[in-house]
Amino acid sequence: MIEAQGVSKRYGAVRALDGVSLRAAEGGVVGLLGQNGAGKTTLLRIITGYLAATSGRVLIRGVDPLLSPEEAKKHLGYMPEHPPLYDEMTAREYLCFVSRLKGVHRGDVKDHVREVMEVAGLSDMRNRLLGHLSKGYRQRAGLAQALCGDPEVLVLDEPTSGLDPKQITEIRQLMKDLSAGRTILFSSHIISEVEQLCDHVIILSRGRVKLDMDMSQLDTAENVTLLCWIRGQGEELLSALHRMPGVRKVRLEDTPGPDITSAVLAFSGNERPEDALFTLLSGLAMPILRLQRQENSLEQVFLDAISE
Repeated sequence: MIEAQGVSKRYGAVRALDGVSLRAAEGGVVGLLGQNGAGKTTLLRIITGYLAATSGRVLIRGVDPLLSPEEAKKHLGYMPEHPPLYDEMTAREYLCFVSRLKGVHRGDVKDHVREVMEVAGLSDMRNRLLGHLSKGYRQRAGLAQALCGDPEVLVLDEPTSGLDPKQITEIRQLMKDLSAGRTILFSSHIISEVEQLCDHVIILSRGRVKLDMDMSQLDTAENVTLLCWIRGQGEELLSALHRMPGVRKVRLEDTPGPDITSAVLAFSGNERPEDALFTLLSGLAMPILRLQRQENSLEQVFLDAISE
């Protein structure tokens, strides 16, 4: 289990993280989603003990990685965005080296490395120099080193960064296989990746948690999003849209033409907001030019969460 409690990080006057709290339960896959520069990598480095927080703390299975680093890291496997590989070593030599660093008993190292390579799909490359591996196999090697020592917690930073579509599919499947019996926290800015892999999603924006949500909530019928184009503009229209029953958020988009308002309306607890919208705009004598009910996709949730 991973728990962050009010974690903040400052670099001089820059606040990279601002009071971030999150919890990743045992046996779950949690996606950390955000734009570039949202603070994802900084948070993962603090969770793994690579950086110290300015304030707040992190617990890995109840252990603080700064106060008890050896104990915390027995439970932790970390794959940074650019895995720390030694290009002059073969894959097997490198994983043997990492296994010894992680405290695997000397007599068990050989069998342990064989098992890790098999899980990560590296067996055919065991005698190949890491410097001669393709990008996809280097990512597999980085994931394999995170698995050394058989940790219960995996922290992965952009694990599919720079891969081609086939390699991305392979790494995603590998992550699904690894999730059985482990807690996995991984960062990404690819929404489809989080949607396919995760049980839970946390959205960061400008160093703050904007949304902490179970993925099953996407399927609830009470959350409805409408995209509409309305002939008309002005404060009266916007004020009326904000007062509609059940509306959570009104987001304006680029207008498709003069004297047209393009709005995305998010509703909760109103399964048929179209009726109320028709009634409202009829009373204002503002015709609807286009109306579309949008699926409750993670993309829409993400855009709503990061919009100011």
